[in-house]
Amino acid sequence: MTLTKDDLVRAVTQENLYPLYQSTKIVETLLEIIKSRLSSGEDVLISSFGKFCVREKLERCGRNPATGENMKLVARRVVTFKCSGKLREQINL
Repeated sequence: MTLTKDDLVRAVTQENLYPLYQSTKIVETLLEIIKSRLSSGEDVLISSFGKFCVREKLERCGRNPATGENMKLVARRVVTFKCSGKLREQINL
């Protein structure tokens, strides 16, 4: 099952006994901060969780899998995630 934004809001509400509107604002603010930092090219490191990195992908040749046609893939930025050692250990218990 996938964890959604609504699930996060409800968990913050239950864990901290905040009203729903306040939990929503907390989660929305946190996500906006992360998005703005990544958009500006900064990495986001969350201790004991992991690191979100913005990586530049160069223009390259590719192939349309449906038609087999060769095409140019434009340069772009992508976000990668590397989990922390603590998170990796917890996942592999």
